Amino acid sequence: MIAIIDYGMGNLRSVQKGFEKIGFDAVVSADPNILKEAERVVLPGVGAFRDCMRNLEQAGFVEPILKVIQEGKPFLGICVGMQLLFTQSEEFGIYQGLNVIPGNVLRFADGMVEEGEALKVPHMGWNQLAIKREAPLFDGIADGSNVYFVHSYYVKPEDESVVAASTRYGIDFCAAIWRDNIMATQFHPEKSQDKGLAMLKNFATMK
Repeated sequence: MIAIIDYGMGNLRSVQKGFEKIGFDAVVSADPNILKEAERVVLPGVGAFRDCMRNLEQAGFVEPILKVIQEGKPFLGICVGMQLLFTQSEEFGIYQGLNVIPGNVLRFADGMVEEGEALKVPHMGWNQLAIKREAPLFDGIADGSNVYFVHSYYVKPEDESVVAASTRYGIDFCAAIWRDNIMATQFHPEKSQDKGLAMLKNFATMK
C-alpha cells in the first residue's frame, strides 16, 4: 500500500490520480498510524516551508516519518516535501526541517539572467533534467527529459553525492536527490506527463 501524507499542504489528489493512472492504489490519509501499515510513503507539499513544517508537527507526522525512513521503506518527497527533508529553510525567516538530509533551502536570487534573458522567480514551467546518478526513480528516463517545476526555493545539500539530478535556471540547482530508500524531487512527477508517470511507477515497483 502506498500512503500519501495529508497534512493540509499538498496537491494530494493529483498525486493519487498519478498512481491510479499507472495501476497502483494510493491512500491519502491524515492519520499518522497509516504509515505503520504502508509499504511506501509519499510526502507531497505545496506552500511555504514554515507552514508545511508546522502542519506536519501539529498532525503528529514527524516521528512516524522519521521511523519510516529509518526502517528503510521507500520514501518519496515532492516539491516542498523534498525541502522538508533538509536541515533548515530561509523562507520567511529561518525554520528547521526534518534534518534527514543535511543542507539548506535557499531562495533563487533576484535579477538572474540566462543568455541575456531576465529570469522570473518563481521558476515555473517545463525544464530539463541533467541526470547525475542512476537512481531507481530514473530507470528508463533519458538525460535531458523535461519535467514540470513550480518553486521559488531550492535545496543545497551539504553532501553533493545525494544529488540525483540537477536543472539549470540561472544556476545549476538540485532537482532530485537519492540516498538509500529516500528519493525526492523538486519538480512535480504527477504534472510531468509520461515521464513523471514513469517515475511514479519506478517508485511504486522499486525494492
